Amino acid sequence: MSKVHIWLRAETKPDEQRTALTPEGAQALIKAGFKVTIECSTQSIFQQDLYQGLAVEHAPEGSWVNAPKAAIILGLKELPEDTFELIHQHIYFAHAYKEQSGWQNLLSRFKAGGGELFDLEYLVDEQQRRIAAFGYWAGFAGAALAVLAWTNQQKNITPALNELSSYANKQQLLNELTQALAQGENKPTILVMGAKGRSGSGAVDLAKALSLDVIEWDLAETKIGGPFVEINQANIFVNCVLINRDLPPFITDDILDKEDRQLSVIVDVSCDPYGSYNPLPIYQQCTTFKTPCLLLKEQNKLELIAIDHLPSLLPKESSEDYCQQLLNHLLTLTDKTQGVWPQAIALFNEKTKAL
Repeated sequence: MSKVHIWLRAETKPDEQRTALTPEGAQALIKAGFKVTIECSTQSIFQQDLYQGLAVEHAPEGSWVNAPKAAIILGLKELPEDTFELIHQHIYFAHAYKEQSGWQNLLSRFKAGGGELFDLEYLVDEQQRRIAAFGYWAGFAGAALAVLAWTNQQKNITPALNELSSYANKQQLLNELTQALAQGENKPTILVMGAKGRSGSGAVDLAKALSLDVIEWDLAETKIGGPFVEINQANIFVNCVLINRDLPPFITDDILDKEDRQLSVIVDVSCDPYGSYNPLPIYQQCTTFKTPCLLLKEQNKLELIAIDHLPSLLPKESSEDYCQQLLNHLLTLTDKTQGVWPQAIALFNEKTKAL
């Protein structure tokens, strides 16, 4: 029986330094009898020399298009836009199953080439919970940016955050935040909504790592339904609640216009301003690493951060965590009739039939 061949393609999305397979993950696959190919990458947080010494094969960036047909192509973000037929099995976040822009063209390429898609977003367990997610580090990074923005507000820096770049590791980020907080007389109070979830726990851990006062809200505190005027009394509000149905908004412009508002930074980690279920209808657009802050209120300044790829701020830790979650399931690729794979391929077949 031939070895299962995992081919890690280089990410091509600008500034995406994360990876689905760390050097430690690659070594674990090899020990389990897999064949592993690693593409050279100019932007991965794990440079090529970290894979040296492992029994992996190295390939030029983008050469997956000519990989053996039996190779399973592993990545994180979207494939480069093109028109050629896709003949391989692919594992990555395709963003095609909710009829996002370009979904028909992408799935048509799979259908024409006979390839298949195992979408990372839809690899779920028996409880329909995703088996691997970046949520913890989204919350951690979002709360970190909120603290940094708040400290800059105290210095009357406008906007509170300029263009962002990633950090080499978590400690570098914590050191910068500690130094920024030490320059002021006060420290912010943080309210985290959805505190017991993946992203919420990351936000809470960030606050505790900096010895900040953190108010942890979850189902018990929010079951009466919003709006919640109490949000105004925190300096920072971090929304980590994933909404999949209509609910009363958590906060409104009327509440934000109250004179006693202490709130000056909002981070929407859940970040869904375009959906009908948006619990923060006070904004209608995401922000970016290039332009992180959106000014909501000029008087008694209030700024909002809504970046939809927050874990990219800490590509090392977020990649290590994600790979560790995913690895046990990659190891089951020796039998794709088991585990998360049958449901994933059934969903792919259902979506391609809709073309």
